[in-house]
Parts: sequence; structure tokens; C-alpha cells
Amino acid sequence: MAAISMRNIVKKYGDGFPAVNDVSIDVADGEFMILVGPSGCGKSTLLRMIVGLEDITSGDMIIGDRRVNDLAPRDRNLAMVFQNYALYPHLTVYENIAFPLRLAGVDNATVDQKVRAASKTLELDEHLQRKPGNLSGGQRQRVAMGRAIVRDADVFLFDEPLSNLDAKLRGQMRTEIARLQKRLGITTVYVTHDQTEAMTLGHRVAVLKRGVLQQLATPRELYEQPGNLFVAGFIGSPPMNFLPATVDGDQVQLPFGTVKIPSERARLLADSGHREGVLIAGIRPEYFEDASLVEPAKYGSGSTFDAKVDVVEWLGNETYAYIPFEAPPEVTEQLEQLERDLDGDSMRTQLVINLDGASKVEEGDQAKIWVDSRKIHLFDPATGRNLTLDAAHAGRVPSLTDAPSA
Repeated sequence: MAAISMRNIVKKYGDGFPAVNDVSIDVADGEFMILVGPSGCGKSTLLRMIVGLEDITSGDMIIGDRRVNDLAPRDRNLAMVFQNYALYPHLTVYENIAFPLRLAGVDNATVDQKVRAASKTLELDEHLQRKPGNLSGGQRQRVAMGRAIVRDADVFLFDEPLSNLDAKLRGQMRTEIARLQKRLGITTVYVTHDQTEAMTLGHRVAVLKRGVLQQLATPRELYEQPGNLFVAGFIGSPPMNFLPATVDGDQVQLPFGTVKIPSERARLLADSGHREGVLIAGIRPEYFEDASLVEPAKYGSGSTFDAKVDVVEWLGNETYAYIPFEAPPEVTEQLEQLERDLDGDSMRTQLVINLDGASKVEEGDQAKIWVDSRKIHLFDPATGRNLTLDAAHAGRVPSLTDAPSA
């Protein structure tokens, strides 16, 4: 096993466009690191630079104690699992798993021992004599993982391995990959555009946007302390609500009324240097509730407002209610830009709230809604920066903490 240190990595193509722009990430020995972001953010390019399939324009790639910028892929002792499985259709499952060992000239007894150990780990014993064409997508992906396991590589690299599977299989394979990594304890870098995979698999997650690292943190830190609008909008499903807001001390005026934020949030906002003007308030859907269902002990930690509900979706254990609102041009423009950055995720001027399934709120109702005002974030519409960020619990936000490289 080995740690990976990416230091000021840059990748520019012939036209000078930086597909990866000054990215620095340290992956600890045995860590499960996720690279996540929308299409074109540079995550796969970064993975390919780790394995040696892409040249590095500038910066240092350190694996273990070696600088590997100029090493060929075969000399880096890494194992990569691809989206399209990359299996040999004419070989059996056994021989597909054994292939890298055969290539290295390993003796037959060792090959058999390693293949059968990997097969047992991945529950492939009954399929060893079958061809890939007769397997399901999940089984093929396990064969590809088996081929990686037998190599005794220092690092596992996964390039969107579950993208070709249906939703149910993706869920099953996520669990299998998490258990496998925990059992083997091997350093792993996993690329995905699916924020659910990022949140459920990774020890830490690196969020990328247009080749630039936005935030590097644990899943909980990303969810609870997003460094900017992009991270806040990308992490979470349904995404965070963004509303126009004006602030006076600890009073936040929203389209539906005024809520009081905790003194600590108000202090962070004051320390950010913000003085006046419209901000963007970010509130996740689950921090709302039908006011009639809120326990008295919890009621005082939030605020209530009245709003007309446009659409209701009852799902049994939960209810989604949709409430439209008007937003000033500077907020609308920022949400439109955010929608483009998120690769098409809709950022409409509507409030999406997640209510308990017991709520009797119906379409057209003027409902009394409770919001946990302790969970409100306030963002600068011009820069997208989270002005109420608790930096001590946000991992690393390069735009705030990193000095520009020379």
C-alpha cells in the first residue's frame, strides 16, 4: 500500500486549456478518496495522471516515496477498474482474473491460489469457467475488481465503475466495494459524477469544478458546511434550496417572512466583511417541517412562516411540498449560472420542503411551515462564497486556505 500526494497538478492540452488547474490532494495510506464533480470537471483526467495514462503538464505526483511523473503505467504498481469492465470476451472468468499474473510470469500454483482467493472474496466461485458475455453487469464488474485484487497493487483506481449498472445493482455494488476496501485496507481513489456514491463510499471527498478543487472534506463536512454555492448545490438530493435574503443582525428576511439565525452564524457573517445587499440563503429540504407536527421542545430552535403550497408529492413515509417564490435579478442570475455549472441540475425559484408523511398539507393550502434556522447558510451572490462557513468543520476549502502557487 502507499499514500498519494498530488502537488499543484496542472494538465493543459494543445489549446492551452487547463483541464486540471493547480490541484493539490494528499491521499493517506489506506484511505478511500472520492473525486467527484459534473462532466468536464477534470476528475477522470486527474485519475489518468495518477495511473500514467495522461502526461502531467506541471506539478508533482508522488506515490509512496517516489515521484512518478516520468514512470510508465506498468512501473507504478497500480490497479485500475474501468467503467466498461475491459474484460477479454474469449477468456473465462478465471483467466480474466489471472491475466495480469500470467503477463508477469507468475507460476501456476501462485496464480491458482491468488485467483481463487479473489474469487472467494468476490463470490465468483461458481462463475470461474464462464465467459464474460454470459455474466450480468454486476458480475462483470466483480471480475474486473478481481483482476485488480490479484495484482497486489499499492493503489486501487476506479473510473466510474458503476455507471453502466441499473439503480438496484449500483446500490449493491456500492456496498460490495466499501466492504472490499475495508477488508483489504488498500489506498483507493474513486472517480464518480454521482454524489450518492461520493457520500456513501468515501472517507473524504474532493469536489472539482472546471479543473479546480472546490473543497476536500468528509461527506458530513461537505453536507453540513459547504464552502460555496457550487458544493452546496452539488451535494445533497434533493439539492439545497437557495432563496434571496437580506440580513439585519440575526434577523434574516426571506420571501416568506423573517427568521432568526443563531448568534454564532450572525457573528460569522459579520466577520466575513458583508455589510449590506441581497444574499442567497441556503436551506436543505429536510430542515423544514409541517409546524403542527414539530415537537414543543424542538419548536423554539426554529421559526415559522405561512406560505401557499403549489404542489404536493406524498411518498408514504415523507411528503415533498413545492412553494414558488420571486427572486431579484442578481439571485436569479447566480442560480442560472449554478444550474450550468451543475451540468443541468435544475435550480428553479421554488422552495422544496421535505415533510413528515403524516402531514396533511395539500395542494393550494396556506400552510404553516417550521424551519430549523440553525441550519441556514448565507452565500455571497457575486462570488458564491459561504459567508457563514464554520471553517474548523469544513475540511479544506482551497479558495479560503491555500496561498497561490508561484
